[in-house]
Amino acid sequence: MSGTINSQSVEQTRPRNDRDIVYVGYRQRGHAIVEKLPGQEQLTPERSLEVANHSPSGFEWGYGGSGPAQLALALLLDFTDDEEVALAQYTEFKNEVVSKLDCTGRDGRWRLTGSDIDAVLRETSDEAVAPSI
Repeated sequence: MSGTINSQSVEQTRPRNDRDIVYVGYRQRGHAIVEKLPGQEQLTPERSLEVANHSPSGFEWGYGGSGPAQLALALLLDFTDDEEVALAQYTEFKNEVVSKLDCTGRDGRWRLTGSDIDAVLRETSDEAVAPSI
């Protein structure tokens, strides 16, 4: 693994309809829940824990800790379905996006679209990125 991902390869790892995906996060009885729409499929940490174990207790957001790192990795693994891209980008994605997510809106949820993720990946993928593990 070279540690460098270019934006063209990032775009080629996903089908075009992934831009229609929306991830929604909220709290239910004190637990952080993340759903993938359409379909209301719940995103779980299991797949991302097999790649890098930051937070076996689950996801978090709104700061730069281990729960947000696990969520960033899980989001990128789910969205790109590419372990190399996810590993190369998740730390920066955590810092740029997940650490800033907040549930203070009218409905107490944050929303992150496939287009939002695409934009961040394109912005960060032109820079050399060292894998964090």
